[in-house]
Amino acid sequence: MSKSLILALSLLTTTLSVSSALASSGSHWGYEGKMGPANWAQLTPENGACAGKNQSPINLTGFIESDLKAIDFSYRAGGNEILNNGHTVQVNYAKGSSMKIDNIQFNLLQFHFHAPSENHIMGKSYPLEAHFVHADKEGNLAVVALMFEEGKENSALAGAWSQMPAHAGDKSVMKTTADANKILPASKDYYRFNGSLTTPPCSEGVRWFVMKEAVSASKEQIHAFEKVMHHGNNRPIQATNARPLLK
Repeated sequence: MSKSLILALSLLTTTLSVSSALASSGSHWGYEGKMGPANWAQLTPENGACAGKNQSPINLTGFIESDLKAIDFSYRAGGNEILNNGHTVQVNYAKGSSMKIDNIQFNLLQFHFHAPSENHIMGKSYPLEAHFVHADKEGNLAVVALMFEEGKENSALAGAWSQMPAHAGDKSVMKTTADANKILPASKDYYRFNGSLTTPPCSEGVRWFVMKEAVSASKEQIHAFEKVMHHGNNRPIQATNARPLLK
């Protein structure tokens, strides 16, 4: 088997793994009761990492001053499918959008939402948080997190919100292609830490980039997402342990 084919299969496997963790309605886990976050690590051997020492989300505080390099975002309109998997509402992204950091290109796979926010910034919780999930050619993962504050309506979300699937398992082709670049804030300054996926299998080794600047979403937009989810879909804050948090 050629090296290029091995890499392609590796990326496909990782993409499917991320999709399974963040988009599969068949995953037997949830946010409440016996299937809730406190028991994720015990639900199946594949979820063992949920009991790890470098888990997400966290409360971002106690920062170390660092010369963080700018993220080179190369996003274009590409959100072509929206789905409700019972755990979140997710917009799947076509190939062609990426970000570059550490001299590595990470391709945008999808973005999805949590309410209330999973990460906190200096103890503050936000009513809504978006995660933009990326993978490089070797399958390494990077997540850009964006906080929303209640305020004016967010026009960049309008297309996705107008097609938000009401029931778990529903999905549809986007009528208007979503543009992740328009969702991001004007300032691209960020906090950085190493963590994990915030849903089973809670895989570690994920690069996290949390935007410092929040954007707005209206009360109606936030409520519409909460109504579709029927419950909070945020994993509780995890211990930071010895991880450095950079700003």
